[in-house]
Order: sequence, then structure tokens, then C-alpha cells
Amino acid sequence: MTKKAALFHGLGGSDQSFWLPWLKASLETQGFDVWAPTLPACDQFSDLNLWVDDVIASTPYQFFDLMVGHSAGGSLILRLLSRQDFSANHIISVAGFVKPSIEMTYDTTYPNGFNIARIKKNCPNFTFIHSDDDPWDCDVKQGEFMRQYLGGTLIVKTGDGHFGSDYYQQPYKTFPMLLSHCLL
Repeated sequence: MTKKAALFHGLGGSDQSFWLPWLKASLETQGFDVWAPTLPACDQFSDLNLWVDDVIASTPYQFFDLMVGHSAGGSLILRLLSRQDFSANHIISVAGFVKPSIEMTYDTTYPNGFNIARIKKNCPNFTFIHSDDDPWDCDVKQGEFMRQYLGGTLIVKTGDGHFGSDYYQQPYKTFPMLLSHCLL
């Protein structure tokens, strides 16, 4: 049986952003059926509902063996898993976030739009990959916050920024460590 994977870019991105084409091709050589859509333009966290609606309208599956999201793509995955009709075996969030704020304060309630109990019911395995120098607050604090509430593994890289950024001229065309975690 073919494994199914979904790859989601971040805000301002596309299916051709950074390491996504490389990861798609790499997973396909491993026998995965990979869906990597280009989502509608969104500028802010509150626009994620547009992405949720687009995914619901166009997804080939409601269960994926693997879902990988970069930046807001990771937030999108958590929004999808907050629904009753989406599930996955493993999600990997790269430079993801759930609390968009310059001055992040972490309280005891999970952010609005995310259903922690349903997310955990809909996915048993979580990996959060973050860098110690992310320029957009998609940092280790975000990863630790998600790991604390959802469980899973937090991987902290040194000096890897946002794992791809046009603004900061960080091309990040391949990501072998990510591929190895996808294949676990």
C-alpha cells in the first residue's frame, strides 16, 4: 500500500519554495504519493482559515501517513487536525508557530482555532524542528510550547534561521535531516 504525504509551504510561498520540491522528489523515490499544493495568497496568521477551506476543497485524502509544514504550513496542519475529518500518522512542523506575537507570552490555554484534544486524537506522532536564531519568532519557544501540549520530539538546530527565506536570502534547497525524520 502506498504511503500518502502532504507538504505545505508557509506564508508567501508555493510548492516550489526552498526545500519543498527536493523533499517531494525524495519522498516519491521512497514510494510516497506526495500532495504539495500551492495555497492561495495569505499575509497573516488570521488568514489560515482560507487555507483550511482550500485544502478541504482540493485534498485527495483525509488521512495522510505524513504531513510536513514549513512555518504557517505547520500551523495549517494543526488547524486541519483540529477537525474531525482529518488525521495523520506523523506530522513534522518546521519553524512552525501557534502563537504569533513579537512578545510571546505563554499561558495555560492553547491558542484559539486549535483543538488540542482532537489534534492528539487525530495524530499520534509529532516532530517540531526549530532553529535557535529564527528571525520571525518561529523559534525554540514555539517548538517547546507545541511539544509541551502535544508531546513528540523537539529538534533544535543551531544557526539555521527559518530553514528558508527569500527576505533573509537563505535558499535552503535541500534538507537531508528532515528527510531522515520523514522516513522514521
